[in-house]
Amino acid sequence: MDKVNILEVDFSNITLDEAADKMLSFLKDGKKHMIFTPNSEILYDAYKDSEFKKILNSADMNVPDGIGVVYASAINGKKLKQRVAGYDLCLNLFEKLKNGDKTIYFFGGAPKVAENAKEKIEKKYKIKIIGTSDGYFDDKKEKLIIDEINKLSPDILLVGLGAPKQEKWIYKNINNLNAKIFMGVGGSFDGFSGAVKRAPDIFIKLGLEWLYRLIKQPSRFVRMLKLPLFMLLVIKHKIKGR
Repeated sequence: MDKVNILEVDFSNITLDEAADKMLSFLKDGKKHMIFTPNSEILYDAYKDSEFKKILNSADMNVPDGIGVVYASAINGKKLKQRVAGYDLCLNLFEKLKNGDKTIYFFGGAPKVAENAKEKIEKKYKIKIIGTSDGYFDDKKEKLIIDEINKLSPDILLVGLGAPKQEKWIYKNINNLNAKIFMGVGGSFDGFSGAVKRAPDIFIKLGLEWLYRLIKQPSRFVRMLKLPLFMLLVIKHKIKGR
């Protein structure tokens, strides 16, 4: 896959549909694959956390979850084809897996959220979600979760623990888990379950989903401060590179 480097993290230069098709190909090659969906905030944190950056670069596919990442690629001189939100990538993949025999496990979110997401996604897409677990666990419960995943052996494990926890968890445990695709999905289970409503299409098309989320959740303001800092860091990194 063609790559685009942003703040020392490689992204696959790929469309939403191409990314879903690539995941289907991963299911056929007998190997384990990690897929991550960094946005501007995650990239900003990874730039300052060498371990996290290393983990992102070990992925088989990083896709740009935020429009800010696409803008940053343009500043670097090689623009990514499009934003590929993790939420949208999951839905695209579910559509391609409809009525098939591939299995999925949902791990993460608040209590009952993954269960509710399972019920709605199964009903809509007619796919096999063979297990769920919330994202609240201690060492004892974590072992039980890993044992259950290994017993069920899903084709795809979706992990929604938030970044960087989900990426670090996948990287740490991938060799001890029976699955083929491991994907960090952030808060996607909230959206799948209906607990959190997605921004209207007009906001998404204009690249303003972050603004809608900020309006709905003013408490996100402090986190959003990383967005301008991210862009300044991209510009600084570009100038330094020159």
